[in-house]
Amino acid sequence: MVYIKEKGISGRRYYYLTKSVRLPNGRVISIQKLVDGKEADKEQFVQWFDEQEKKAFGDWAVKTYKPNPVFDDVRIREIESIRIDYKKILRKLSKTQLRDLFDRFMVNFTYESNAIEGNSLTLKDVAIVIFEKTMVKGKDLGEIYETRNSRDVVDLILKKRFKVSEKDTMRMHKLLVKDMGIATGYKKIPNYLFGRKTKTAPPEKVPQEMNALMDYYHDNEAKLHPLQLAAHLHGMFEKIHPFDDGNGRVGRFLINVILASKGYPPLIVRKTQRQAYFKCLEDFDNGYKTNIERFLLDRFKQTYKNFFSTYVKYLNGF
Repeated sequence: MVYIKEKGISGRRYYYLTKSVRLPNGRVISIQKLVDGKEADKEQFVQWFDEQEKKAFGDWAVKTYKPNPVFDDVRIREIESIRIDYKKILRKLSKTQLRDLFDRFMVNFTYESNAIEGNSLTLKDVAIVIFEKTMVKGKDLGEIYETRNSRDVVDLILKKRFKVSEKDTMRMHKLLVKDMGIATGYKKIPNYLFGRKTKTAPPEKVPQEMNALMDYYHDNEAKLHPLQLAAHLHGMFEKIHPFDDGNGRVGRFLINVILASKGYPPLIVRKTQRQAYFKCLEDFDNGYKTNIERFLLDRFKQTYKNFFSTYVKYLNGF
């Protein structure tokens, strides 16, 4: 919120439009703009304050996170700019509009994520299952349960009800496979990645590797940009493949748990990019991390542009 601050210097009165901004590390900074008097038009300087807030977040991020060829200073500043714009959208929308926005995201994410794994429900089918809470004639019951359950998980992610932890990862999986006859908890027999040479973790090593995965996250939470860290965590999780089924969906849930918890918009991996996505994961398995980083960075930017930003444009009549 912008307010007027008055200062007396050498017998003269000066007026500043002022906005307090809390950075991700908890530090509060004050952004000020010298104006002519108490009656200065705040609306005139809205864009200026937005730009200054983006600069402050960008300055903080490039000093905090270790850059690499994908997450360099320019891209980190671009991501932080998107974070500020997303925060503005959430503040600007009414409760009804916000619910509508998140419902639309929920349908699209659920459809695309499940379709990557072979679910045959169309986008319209997914909307019917989620909003009308009915079955779709001629469709597999398991696919309908999978869709219904995914909707519940995404809803909780957007409400920031999950943390990056073994406990919450297992909770997401349990919610995902509810009523589907799929075993919960870590796998008891080996599983395989079809079309890829990577060997997943054997069942007896899954608890150890999942514990190491969470240690990696917490050890690097203050070092790597959240989106870069989400890319690494996703690649490592998919290589472990800790569950009998649902690993891809839970892995994509985890990406958005990280983004939502840090105040960034969530992203969608589309089924049309399935082959490119799997290739990036295979490259990650072979030690090449930048491809999955670049892929998810692109999905992050495109999801924000084509989904969240477009939604607001339509509300404003373009």
